Formats: sequence, C-alpha cells, structure tokens
Amino acid sequence: MKKCIGILSLLIGSCLVSFGQPSKFKSKPNIIVIFADDMGFGDLSANGALNYQTPNLDGMAANGMRFTNFLSAQAVCSASRAALLTGCYPNRIGISGALFPYAKKGLHQEEKTIAEMLKEQGYSTAIFGKWHLGDHPDFLPLQHGFDEFVGLPYSNDMWPVDENGVPVDTVHRKNHYPALPLIHGNKKIRSINTLEDQAELTATYTKEAVRFINAHQNDPFFIYLPHSMPHVPIAASDRFKGKSGQGIYGDVIMEIDWSVGEVLKALRENGLEENTLVVFTSDNGPWLNYGEHAGSTGGLREGKGVSFEGGQRVPCVMQWKGVVPAGKVCNELSSTIDLLPTFATISRGNLPVHKIDGVDILPLLKGDFSSRPRKEFYYYYRTNSLEAVRRDQWKLVFPHPGRSYEGLQPGKNGHRGPTLETRPFPLALYDLRRDPGERYDVQESHPEIMAELQKLAEKARKDLGDELTGIDGTNNRKSGQATW
Repeated sequence: MKKCIGILSLLIGSCLVSFGQPSKFKSKPNIIVIFADDMGFGDLSANGALNYQTPNLDGMAANGMRFTNFLSAQAVCSASRAALLTGCYPNRIGISGALFPYAKKGLHQEEKTIAEMLKEQGYSTAIFGKWHLGDHPDFLPLQHGFDEFVGLPYSNDMWPVDENGVPVDTVHRKNHYPALPLIHGNKKIRSINTLEDQAELTATYTKEAVRFINAHQNDPFFIYLPHSMPHVPIAASDRFKGKSGQGIYGDVIMEIDWSVGEVLKALRENGLEENTLVVFTSDNGPWLNYGEHAGSTGGLREGKGVSFEGGQRVPCVMQWKGVVPAGKVCNELSSTIDLLPTFATISRGNLPVHKIDGVDILPLLKGDFSSRPRKEFYYYYRTNSLEAVRRDQWKLVFPHPGRSYEGLQPGKNGHRGPTLETRPFPLALYDLRRDPGERYDVQESHPEIMAELQKLAEKARKDLGDELTGIDGTNNRKSGQATW
C-alpha cells in the first residue's frame, strides 16, 4: 500500500511539473525595469520619432505591448522615482521636486520598495544607474532593498561644470556642487569630471546589468536600470556619436536603444525570455527649453515639470513572452505607480501595510482591455499642489501657476532656453480622446462631467491635501530626514 502511495505521489508531482509551472522555468519570473530620464512620448520610432530608429524598443513593442496612456506620477526626477519604487503618489510620502547634493531628506526607511518586496520572495536585486532619492548614506539603494548598486546618486547635471562642459567659476550657481560621484555599493569609486566621462555611463550601466543577468540566471532577480540620459548634459560614446540624423540627442537615444538590445540579448542567451517581464518607460517628458538637446512629446502639450500630458505621459513598452500577447497596443490608463502592485501579483509578494496608490494592471498585460483597472488619476506637482484630475478620457485642470515652454525660443548647443515658471493656467476641461493636445476647453458643454471631476478632486484633497486650496491631507507620510 505504501509503495502504491509513493508511486501515486511521484505521478502527481510529475503532473504538477508538466501542467503547472514548466520545469525549465522558475516559479517566480524575473523583472527588469529600464527607466529613461527626460525621454518624451515621441522619442520612440514606434511613436513617430524621426531621423533615427529604435529597433530594439520597437522589437519589444512587436513582441509585447505598447502603452499609449501610461503616466508618470509627477513630471520631475526624484518625485517620479519615489512613486515608481513605492507605488505611491510622491506627495503622499513627502518627496517632491528634484533632490540636490547633500539633501537633508530622502526616501523614508519605512517605505517599502519594489526591491524590498521582491527580496522577501527570494529575489536578488540590483540597481545600475541614477538613484536620486537621497545621497546621504542612510538613503542609498542598499538601505532600500537592493543587493547591488553602481551608478550616480542624483542627476548628471548636478556637478561643478557649466552647460558647455567647462568647469564653473567661483560665482556660478553650481560652484558648491561636488564632483559627480560614481558609486559602487555605498562607496564612491571614481569621479565623473567631463562630458567624455559621461559618455561612458550608458555602457557602464548596461555592462553591469548583463553581468548580473549572467550571474543570476538560475535565481529570480530584479534589475532596476535607470539611465542618466537623455537628461542633460547629454553625451554618446564613440560607437554612436554622429550616427543619427538628429544630432547628439538622436545618438543618445540610439545608444539607450542599444542598451535595451544588450539586456534582451542576455535574456535570450540564458534562456530567460519566457520567464522575464521587461518594462521600459521614462521618468517624465522632455526638457523642452534645451532645444535640440531635448526630445519630443509627440504633439502632447508642454513637457517636463508640467502637469499637462507632455510632462506626464511617457513612452512605455512591456515584454514577457508567453504572457504578454505580442504586437498589442494598450490605450487604457495606467501609471508607474501601478508597477509595484503588479509585480506583487506576479511574484506572490506582500504589499506594504500602509496605503499605496497603485493598482494591479496584470489583466492589461494579459490583453484583457475590458478590465480597466485604473479609471482615475491625480496630477499633483510642486510640494503638494493638485493641478488636475482625470477620470477615463476626461481631464479637469484647475487654476494654477505653472511652468510653460509655449511661445518661447528654446536654447541651442546644450544651453538652456527661457521658461515661464509661473504662467497662470485657467480652469479647463479636456476630452483626451478627441483632444490629446489639451487645446480645447469643453467645460461649458459638459457640466455633468465637471461636477463628477470636482467631486473626485474633493476626494483627492481630503486624502492627500492641496496647497492651492489650503487643505491638509489625512493620509500623508513624512520623508526620511538626515543630518549631515
């Protein structure tokens, strides 16, 4: 009898392997997030870019899914990264704007990151690239769930070098910045002093990512690959310099596309394509006043630092062979804050115990566009200003002072052009289905939509607060604090 039971157990186990999780794949999928910096919605050739090609990203779209309504949580560096890693609107967790060297705040230790969640499930975790969530040792990646870190602690323009690549003089606004540090783990390993040094960054991050894939081919892993570019100052390696028809900006995008290709190649060579979700997106839209050193919004309004779509709608493609149907386009609303809960589902990870704002978009990834997991979105900016709300195709913009690039001549040769930092924007309702460029105010034609979105705004203000109306939120948390 015991012999029969033993044979039966072996047969059941064999069936579970055959019909459950295939034996050649691990039970937990690998996850890679590639995060560009200041790359516009229109900077992929699949989204209309001209004078260069992005064949690897276009290939990801052909083999997976391209998202056309994918939003950054805020259109600025540190805030957008805090949101991605925690699944929260950044103002909920006390992070806003862009943190500078020697910042006295950073990501709070009690906030649970994607890396910490996946590490609980046995994942090896790494970040290769720009961190920008606090450069004090208490805030660096190894203190937030990452096993490895090679990269910069903040943006690549936060160094004592002018926009022309020449070291600044003693009266320049950047003269107090330290040399740009390349960090390994928690320690600086070298300084990035010149544009030629910056030209090495994309390849450095890529080499580290490929090495990590090769080293962890038999273990579940999470790689966060946040490139320093195309945030200015931009620089391309000799391999790509002069290769595009769009000057140095096109060269830089081509090199980032090459980086994506190297990561995908490493997955293929290790037999991991069907067990790895790869996400490519950007932290926010392009920094338009840098002219030919900036990207394209693809016709969306405004750019980086603005809560119109050009600032917050970003390129996004996802590939997971055998799970994400090939060649699909998802027009449903989704955001970077939705990645953490989605990764929790596919890794069987535990969500944070505190409130988050993301939703699980795995049904969309599987091609179920009728599921519509996200219907609403809050457009916050500055420290905690609610500038707009969205439900489905409708976006209500509230009166607010904001950055604007419109009507101003951009800079040239890497130099910044002017912006209006406090342009008064009026109350306006936009139908993004018919008017993605946000040009035609239709509030008079849709009073019922206006009423619905005003109620949604009241909900947001009660929860998160709103500096513009003087309302304090009830569910905000503090950032981490450090003493230098």
